[in-house]
Amino acid sequence: MAHSGNRNSSPPRKRSCEVADILREHITEYQETYPLHPHQYKIVSDLITCRTAYLGGRIEECDHCGAERITYNSCRNRHCPTCQNIPRERWLEARKAELVPVSYFHTVFTLPHECNPIILRNKETMLTILFHAVAKTLLSFGRNPRNGLGGHVGFIAILHTWDQKLNAHFHLHCLIPGGAMIEGGKQWKPCKKNYLFNEEALGLVFRGTFIEYMTAAYRSGTLHFPGILAPYRKPQKFSELMGRLYSHKWVVSVREPINRPEYVLEYLGRYTHRVALSNQRIVAVENGMVTFTYRDRNINRIRQHTIAAVEFIRRFLLHALPHGFVRIRHFGFLANRYKTEHLATLRSLIGRVRGMHEPAEHTLREMMKLLTGIDVTMCPYCKNGTMRVIGQIPRYTGLGAKQIMQGFIAERAVA
Repeated sequence: MAHSGNRNSSPPRKRSCEVADILREHITEYQETYPLHPHQYKIVSDLITCRTAYLGGRIEECDHCGAERITYNSCRNRHCPTCQNIPRERWLEARKAELVPVSYFHTVFTLPHECNPIILRNKETMLTILFHAVAKTLLSFGRNPRNGLGGHVGFIAILHTWDQKLNAHFHLHCLIPGGAMIEGGKQWKPCKKNYLFNEEALGLVFRGTFIEYMTAAYRSGTLHFPGILAPYRKPQKFSELMGRLYSHKWVVSVREPINRPEYVLEYLGRYTHRVALSNQRIVAVENGMVTFTYRDRNINRIRQHTIAAVEFIRRFLLHALPHGFVRIRHFGFLANRYKTEHLATLRSLIGRVRGMHEPAEHTLREMMKLLTGIDVTMCPYCKNGTMRVIGQIPRYTGLGAKQIMQGFIAERAVA
């Protein structure tokens, strides 16, 4: 809806291409080659209708000049690149209350790519095993006094499923306060000389623990082997696979410690609430091809990668998580059940540092102002008034994700 009157307004800035645009233009072509699974229909439907009339919205009017505008609702799907900034900032704000004045270690546990086909067809089971194997490994290393601590460690684990080119690459980022609670929580024992645990030893235990859990899932009939995976239904073939996995060196990387607690949130912000590819990385979409940027870690430079739009969608949907699957989890003394009690005890043992902040409750207006420097309630036309809601636009109801997606695409084709 155009604003009322003859007031001048600057023309809207040209919007760069987004993941949603690629889905809108090429999802029908994608479906000619690949099936869309039920949970993928929901993701695609949310992304292509994000901030459109399908999701409803509100009509706003300036209380100074009377200009009107329509603002449509966001989909809030966790796979949507457009909808992650606010959830990420709110989550980080809540984590401020959990910071402790110690060094933090960033540790990454990576699964061999030979696991990828089985993971992609057993996501919930296999990714749960990944979390459990990493947790058991780190907690056991913390309890072992020969590793320098001999106590109860805590950490946040964040699942990532992609590499820079959107291929499957399953790994956990763990942020670990450098120390352990010992003697039943009566004492804090810090890590010495910026050292956490030995990488190779972590890799060996992680490998053995993961394969143990995976074998148990196989024996219980929890794992499924459709299509090309059918040979693994036979115990001999599955045992051969386990043997090959044992022959790999499993990669665990312990990065340099973060020594200043105020930097921890900034560090967390790089990894939480990320999707496989942000809209900012898309360079061009033309002639059925998508070009996006990636970091070539071999030379530490940003380069461009071009693939067919259908292949882009295939890779993007590789990273769709099962409905309700939790990809950020807390373990040890940071586990949600006892976190408040443990953190209070920990602060009484080691104290707090000056400059650490308590979390603040920000309104959406305040959050957007902090993130963008823009007051979203200011009238974009006269720059003096405030936009007030004068009406609501209902969202489409009574339709499933598949019907909404098909209807949206059909409307675009007619237009």
